[in-house]
Amino acid sequence: MLEKIEAYLKEIESFSTSSKEELEQFRIKFIGSKGLLKDLFDDFKAVPKEQKKEAGQKLNALKNSATEKFQNLLNNLSNQTESKTENFDYSRPGTPINLGSQHPVSIVIKEMCDIFSRIGFTVKEGPEIEDDWHNFTALNFPEEHPARDMQDTFFINSESQHALRTHTSSVQIRVMENEKPPLRIIAPGRVFRNEAISARSHCIFHQVEGFYIDKDVSFADLKQTLQYFAKEFFGKAKIRLRPSYFPFTEPSAEMDVYWGLETETDYKITKGTGWLEVLGCGMIDPNVLENCGIDSKIYSGYAFGIGVERIAMQRFNIPDIRMIFENDIRFLNQFKSVI
Repeated sequence: MLEKIEAYLKEIESFSTSSKEELEQFRIKFIGSKGLLKDLFDDFKAVPKEQKKEAGQKLNALKNSATEKFQNLLNNLSNQTESKTENFDYSRPGTPINLGSQHPVSIVIKEMCDIFSRIGFTVKEGPEIEDDWHNFTALNFPEEHPARDMQDTFFINSESQHALRTHTSSVQIRVMENEKPPLRIIAPGRVFRNEAISARSHCIFHQVEGFYIDKDVSFADLKQTLQYFAKEFFGKAKIRLRPSYFPFTEPSAEMDVYWGLETETDYKITKGTGWLEVLGCGMIDPNVLENCGIDSKIYSGYAFGIGVERIAMQRFNIPDIRMIFENDIRFLNQFKSVI
C-alpha cells in the first residue's frame, strides 16, 4: 500500500493541464466519490497495526496533495478565463445568425388567420382522412355527385368509405356536431383532389374555410365580413359577388376583388377583366344545419372557402404551382425577408 501511495504522489506532483476537461478527469480519478483515495481508505482497514501510523500519515498527505493540486489548477484556469473576458472587445459585431424561411403557404395562412381572429373567429383543425359522412353526406352532397367518384377523390381503398378530405368543410361539420351556436370558426388545412398536376393546378392544395352561425345571420353579414377581409389582405375594398352553386350553401356566390388594369401583370392575372377571383361563399344550407343537430328555424349562418396556393402565387409572383411543393431550398430561401 505504501508503494501505491508513493506512486500516486509522484503522479499528482507531475500532473499539469490547461484543459477543464482533463482537470475534471483528474478530480474524478483521485478525489471523486469513487476515486482512488476512497479505495485506499477502504484498504487502510486491512493494514497491519504496526504500519497503520505511517500509512495513515502518507494517506492524508496524498489526499491533501490531490486536493491542493486540483484547487490550484482550477484557480489558474478561472484566472485565464477572466483575463480573456476582460480583453474582449464588446463593440465588435456579433456572429451573424442564419434565419430560416417560412413557406409561402404558411405565410399566407398565418396572415389570413390573423385577419379573421381580429373579428372574433377562432382557429379549428380536423383530420385529413375523413369518412363519407363528414366529407360528403352531412354537407348535402347527393349520392350521385361526381365528387364521390374515384376520378375526383382519393379513397383509402375500394371497400372503405374513408378518403383524403377534399375540402376543409369537414371541420365545419365536426365543430357543429360538438359545439353549440353561436359559432365563429376559421379552419385552415391541407386538402386533396384527384386532379392532373400542371403549372396552375395540383392534387394537393390548402384551404382556409370560415363560417359563422347564430340567430338572424344574413347574406349582408357575409358580404361585410368578406369586404373587411379584402381590404385587410389585398388593400382593395371593391368586391363583387357572382351567383354560383355549392351543395352545402344556398344561395351560393363567388367573390371577386377589383384588382385594376394598371400593369401588364394586372391584365395577365385578371385575364383582362380587372377582377380577381378569390373565394367561394354562401349561406349554409338548412339541411347541413339539421344534419348536425342545429335547428335551422332558429339559427342561420354563412360559410366561405379560400384557396391558398393561387393567392400565394399572386402575392409572391410564383409562376408555377409545382414550385410550392418541391421543397427546393433555393426557392424557400427567397422568403427569409417575409418572416
